Amino acid sequence: MSAHEQRSAARPEPDALLTAIATYARDFTIRSDAAYDTARYCLMDTLACGLQALRYPACRKLLGPVVPGAVMPGGARVPGTSFELDPVQAAFNIGAMIRWLDFNDTWLAAEWGHPSDNLGGILAVADYLARNAVMTGRTPLNVRALLTAMIKAHEIQGVLALENSFNRVGLDHVLLVRIASTAVVASMLGASLEQVVNAVSNAWIDGGALRTYRHAPNTGSRKSWAAGDATARAVRLALIALTGEMGYPSALSARTWGFSDVLFKGRPVVLPQPFDSYVMENVLFKISYPAEFHAQTAVEAAMQLHPQVGRRLGEIERIAIETQEPGVRIIDKVGPLANPADRDHCMQYMVAIPLIFGRLTAADYEDGIAADPRIDALRERMQVRENQLFTQEYYAADKRYIGNALQIFFRDGSHTARVQVDYPIGHRKRRAEGMPVLVQKFEAAVDAHYEPKQAAGIKGLFASRRRLEALPVNELMAALVSNGRGTATP
Repeated sequence: MSAHEQRSAARPEPDALLTAIATYARDFTIRSDAAYDTARYCLMDTLACGLQALRYPACRKLLGPVVPGAVMPGGARVPGTSFELDPVQAAFNIGAMIRWLDFNDTWLAAEWGHPSDNLGGILAVADYLARNAVMTGRTPLNVRALLTAMIKAHEIQGVLALENSFNRVGLDHVLLVRIASTAVVASMLGASLEQVVNAVSNAWIDGGALRTYRHAPNTGSRKSWAAGDATARAVRLALIALTGEMGYPSALSARTWGFSDVLFKGRPVVLPQPFDSYVMENVLFKISYPAEFHAQTAVEAAMQLHPQVGRRLGEIERIAIETQEPGVRIIDKVGPLANPADRDHCMQYMVAIPLIFGRLTAADYEDGIAADPRIDALRERMQVRENQLFTQEYYAADKRYIGNALQIFFRDGSHTARVQVDYPIGHRKRRAEGMPVLVQKFEAAVDAHYEPKQAAGIKGLFASRRRLEALPVNELMAALVSNGRGTATP
C-alpha cells in the first residue's frame, strides 16, 4: 500500500463481517424446528437462573433504576421484580440476573461464553416494543419473535467464538454478547441494514473488557454483571444508530486503528461458517450444577464418588483430576479463595464440595460453607493435569465434549475406580435425559419465587410450545411481575 493510499480519507465499503452479521440479524429466516424447540427450553432455563439469583443480596443491590426514582412506567419489566425501566437499564438488570449464579447456558470453542446473556437486551427490548404496540393500537410481537431473536443472537455469538480466541489476547467473552445483542436488538427495533451495520461497527469499536476479573488474583463479582453491562451497551448503541448516527465501515480492518490491529494482534476476525441455527441446536445447558462449565463433568464424577469417599475424607492421600487444556488454564487454582466468584471458578473447590457433601448449589460458594476446613484440606491434595484426548474432543466440531476424570487414592494403598465423564447432562447428546431435569429446574425456581397460584399460571404458559409462541411478549412479562416473595436470603 502506497503512502498516498494510507493517507486517503475515502471511506471504504463496510467490512464483510459487519455486513454478514447485519444481514443475518435483519433478514435471515430461521427454518429449524429443533432450534425453536431448544430456544423454548433455553428461555425457561434462563428465566430460572434469573429468578434464583434474586435470592442473593449481592445481586439484588445492583438492580433497579440507574439512580433512585429513574423508573419508566410502561417501559421494560424485569422478571421477578416490580421494576419498570428504560430498555437500556432493564437490559442491565436482566443480564446481571441471568449471569449472576454462573448457571445459564454455555458455548465452548476457541472462545467461550454464555449466549443466553443476550436475553438481557432481547427481553427488555421485546417487552418495551410489545407494550408500546399495545398503547398505540398495533399488534405486539409474540414469543415466537422473541425465540427467533434468541436463536440469532446465539448464532452470532457462537459462530464468532468457533475460531476467534479473544481470551488468548486477554479480552473477555462478553465482547461477543455486545456484538450479538447490538445486531439483533437493532433489527428488532426496525433498523435498516445500514443502521444495523453502523450499530455493530460501534460495538466492535468499544473493544473488549479485560478478563482480569475472572482470574486470580483479581477474581470478583464483576464477572457476574459484565454480561448485563455488555447487553445494555448493545441496546444503547442500537438506539443511537436509529437516530441516524454514523458508523465506521472498517472498524475491524482499518490499519493501525482498527480492532484487528489494536486488540487482536493483527489477525483478522474470521467467520468460519455461514450463520444459520447451529449454535442454538447444539448449545450446552448447565442443568444440575451452578459451576463453570469446564468443571461440569468433574462435578458429575465427584457426585458419583461421594458415596465411596464421603466417610473416608481423612484417609485420602491424593485426588487426580484430568481435564481439558482450557480447564487447566481457567480454573486450576491453588491458595486462598477470596469470594464466591473466586470459588465458582476453581476446579478444586467445585470438586471438593460434592465429595464432602454430595451436592453443589449456589449457596455452597458463600462464606459460611467455604469456612469448612475440610474443603481446603481436600484442595491441597488435588493434582490437576491436562488429558490431551479431552482437549482434542473439546475442539472437535462433531463432538464438543467437555471431559473430566477423577480418581481418589487412599493412604492404605487402595483407590477408587477412575470415573470419566465425557460430556455433561446439558450436552446435546444427552437432551432426552437433560430436558426433564431442565424443566424441573425452571419449575423449582418459579415455585420458590411466586405464590402458588401465580407460579401455576407461569408454568402453564410454558406447557405448550405452540401456545407459548403465540403469546404476546407483554403478556408473558406481565405474568412474571413479582409479588414480593423473591427476596429471601439463602
